[in-house]
Amino acid sequence: MFFLRFTVLLALFTQLAVSSANDPLLSLPVSQVIDDDRYECLVEPYEEVALSSEVAGVIDRYFIERGDYVRRGQKLAVLRDGIEKAAVALAKTKVEFGERKVQRNKELLAKELISEQENDELEIENRISALELEEKQVKLKMRTIYSPIRGVVVERHNSSGEYVTSEPVLTLAQIDPLNVEVIVPVEKFGTIKKGFKAEVYPVIPAGTKVTGKVTIVDSVIDAASGTFGVRVQVTNRKYNLAAGVKCQVKFLLK
Repeated sequence: MFFLRFTVLLALFTQLAVSSANDPLLSLPVSQVIDDDRYECLVEPYEEVALSSEVAGVIDRYFIERGDYVRRGQKLAVLRDGIEKAAVALAKTKVEFGERKVQRNKELLAKELISEQENDELEIENRISALELEEKQVKLKMRTIYSPIRGVVVERHNSSGEYVTSEPVLTLAQIDPLNVEVIVPVEKFGTIKKGFKAEVYPVIPAGTKVTGKVTIVDSVIDAASGTFGVRVQVTNRKYNLAAGVKCQVKFLLK
């Protein structure tokens, strides 16, 4: 009887070992086991910027249109700046004239034809003129709107010739990287960690799959829906993926 029970147990263990070896999930390391559940998500820009002018004025012209891709520091629009340009030109002329006077005074000082005090006063006046020129150049630059990010123009809020103050002139979106916002059932709380990888399946382009990384896991549960939020970040260097589309996410558990 003992021999028969031993033979049966040995057969069972042998069968279990064979089936485990043939099972791809059981044969994988624990760090690569995939959670087959998929969760609904939404692809969103990394950030949106409502861009305003630093100063009030009339828009002279735009250099971009809606949908254009822009780089960081690119000139997007300019306000009418005729007065500011004239002020810069005048201040520059004063500085150049002052520099010539300073040079002549150095020659006179060497010949003791003027006093040290007179020479110092002239040099200080020239420094003040240089600072005034710098101030006017800054004011002129403030009438040009530059892009603070690399991204795409979402909307132009005004047209050329319109007067603007502090309201947004342009809306820009940074779409590399992209944020994927996921709503996960409370039952999964604690199983998804920051740094986990995830597969993202956007509806557009159809059949696309990209891999991202979990960057945020909410610590507060929404009691009404019994869910919590997770953010996955994916790269989009070639702008192949669109923001604002639905998707599904499958988390790769560590």
